[in-house]
Amino acid sequence: MPTNLMILAAGRGKRMLHLTDDKPKPLVSVLGRTLLDRVIDHAVQADIHNIVINTCYKGQMIIDSVSARTDADIRFSNETEALETGGGVLNALPLLLPEGKDGFFVANADPLWVDKTISVFHQLNQAWIPENTDILLALITKPQAHGAVHNGDYHMENGLPRRKMKEESAAPYLFTGIQILHPRIFRDVKPGIFSLVKLYDRAQEAGRLKAVIYDGDWYHVGTPEALIQTEGLLKS
Repeated sequence: MPTNLMILAAGRGKRMLHLTDDKPKPLVSVLGRTLLDRVIDHAVQADIHNIVINTCYKGQMIIDSVSARTDADIRFSNETEALETGGGVLNALPLLLPEGKDGFFVANADPLWVDKTISVFHQLNQAWIPENTDILLALITKPQAHGAVHNGDYHMENGLPRRKMKEESAAPYLFTGIQILHPRIFRDVKPGIFSLVKLYDRAQEAGRLKAVIYDGDWYHVGTPEALIQTEGLLKS
């Protein structure tokens, strides 16, 4: 099982409007606990204690917010400008190796999820075969998704994920923002600002992009309205 996790926490979260004027989006609280702490909680519960967090917008606030945690070994990859998802992981790669030489978890800092049977991290691990997989995504069906939910990201065809094309209005599965990456996907990639989607597409073309269908509930706290909706759903 991969033993370390990178949490992508460098962005501001502009769609949260005034809620991120004085703090980065990962520090937005849902029922009194920050989104970032909730992701770390899930990792620790899955026995993942080696965590790397990238920071940029108000990064010191993120560092300070988790400094008192003693249940995880947390290191930081600080960015002078936000490198997006792909650039952020590539920049942090030295902190993820050598432990992650056969794969490591990556999770966005802003989704919130509730496991029903097993941890999403364990579900991913059970399906992870590094010999024939470069990227393993945790997808979810639309009925299991709540909050700022859009029209989907992926189809499943012959057991493999295919990203929704521009001419398609919808797809049945959404990407949760949780995944396992193999470090070899970065071998010939230049440092800089780029999205992981570039590498998803490359792995898809090679038949080395795989997916699991997560069986829990997933909340995308992407707007102030979605935050209110999420808190209401969790209370009930």
